[in-house]
Amino acid sequence: MLSATCHCGALRIEIPYRPQEVTSCNCSICRRLGTLWAYYDIEAVRVHGHPEHTDTYIQGARTLRVVRCKTCGCTTHWEPLEPASHSMMGVNIRNFDPEAIGNARIRMLDGADTWQSSFREGPI
Repeated sequence: MLSATCHCGALRIEIPYRPQEVTSCNCSICRRLGTLWAYYDIEAVRVHGHPEHTDTYIQGARTLRVVRCKTCGCTTHWEPLEPASHSMMGVNIRNFDPEAIGNARIRMLDGADTWQSSFREGPI
């Protein structure tokens, strides 16, 4: 397991393995948050301090909620509003030390217009 916290430490998130790929999306919320998303089965991720130390934001199609720390405001993850068995969730990999994550391939997603992707290699 790899572990990270929000800035103040009220939330701790654990992922089972390094991501091979992360997504940088330019949709209206992701570009404002500055997130890099890694996707995992919801049952494989542990979030300590949630929901007691979190606020959530629901927008758009109303299928997921973006979760952040109530104290420091760091976005930690998004989760489906109605999780099912093997639902996916997005983890904001920017909360993890870059050395712990390594060199994941970055998927550049045009979530603002075309929903098409391109890829780049390099440090996160």
